[in-house]
Amino acid sequence: MHLHVDEEITFRRLEILLVFMETGNLTRAAEKLETSAVSVHRALHALESGLRCTLFRHEGRTLHPTDAAQALAEVARDVLRTMSEGIRATREVAGYSSDRIRIGSLYSLTSRTVPQLIMGMKLRKPELHTELVLGSNAHLLQKLRDGAIEAALMAIPEDASDVESEPLFEDDIQFAAPVGSAYSSEKEIDLSKCAGERFVSLSEGFVTYSGFVDTFRIAGFTPDVVMKTDDIFSLMNLVSGGVGYTLLPGRVRGVMPQNVQLIPLQPRYLMRQTIALNFLRTRERDPNLLSLLAVCRSTKAELS
Repeated sequence: MHLHVDEEITFRRLEILLVFMETGNLTRAAEKLETSAVSVHRALHALESGLRCTLFRHEGRTLHPTDAAQALAEVARDVLRTMSEGIRATREVAGYSSDRIRIGSLYSLTSRTVPQLIMGMKLRKPELHTELVLGSNAHLLQKLRDGAIEAALMAIPEDASDVESEPLFEDDIQFAAPVGSAYSSEKEIDLSKCAGERFVSLSEGFVTYSGFVDTFRIAGFTPDVVMKTDDIFSLMNLVSGGVGYTLLPGRVRGVMPQNVQLIPLQPRYLMRQTIALNFLRTRERDPNLLSLLAVCRSTKAELS
C-alpha cells in the first residue's frame, strides 16, 4: 500500500496548528513559537491547501477552528509524539545523547589518560555509563566510522576529513632495551648502528608500528623483526625477556617492567605522535561528546 502525504503538510506546520489551537490567537501563537503572526497564518493556510479542505472560519480578522481542524489537531498530537519518541529511540541506538558513551582507546593510554578522563566524566555526568573498547589506530577508526564507538583516544588519523580531533599531548618514540644491555649506558641511540640486532614490534595498524617503520626507514635498513604482538604490554614483556629490542612511546615509561629502560633516539630519528580525542564531525553536537571534550580540555595540562 502506497502512502502519500501532501508536501504542504509538515511536522512544523502541525506544531504551529497545535499551538494556535491552544492559544486561539495568531499573535499569541506567534510569540510562543518565536515567529511572526503572518508566518503562523501562512502555515495554517498551507495545511488547508495540503488537505484540500477548510480548517478555519474567518470572522473578520479572527480564525475559528472547524471540526476538521479539531480532528487534525488530535491526529497531529499523536503524530508529533510518535515522531519525537522515534527520534529519541533512533539517537539512543546511534549512541547520541544516550545514558552511555563508548570510548575507544589505544592500550598504551589505559594506565593514565583513560582513568583520568573517565573520572572526569564521572564528576561531570555521574549518571553516564562509560564503555571502553581497546584496539589499534586502524581498528578504532573503523569502529568510529561504523558507529560502534562515539570517540577514540588515539593518534590523529591521516586523510580523515570526516573526523574531528582534539589534541591532548605529544609523545616521542624512544628505544626500548633491557637494563644492562649493550645500549644501557648510551645517552642517545644511533639507530643505524643497530642493524644486526633482533627486534619485536606491534602489528600493523598501531600508530606505534607506523612510527617504528618510519624511523627505521630513516636509519636506512629493514629491522629483523622476530615477533609481533597486538598488545603493547606484551611487547614490553618481550623486551624484558630479551626476545628483542623495540621502539616505544614515552607515555608507557611509568608502566614498564623494572628491567626495561627507554633511551632517547638521536634527533634525526625523532618521531612524534599527537594523541587526541577523535570523533566524527557528524556527532560534534552530541551532548555526551561535548561533556567529554570539556573534560579533555580541562585535564589537558595533566595529561601532557
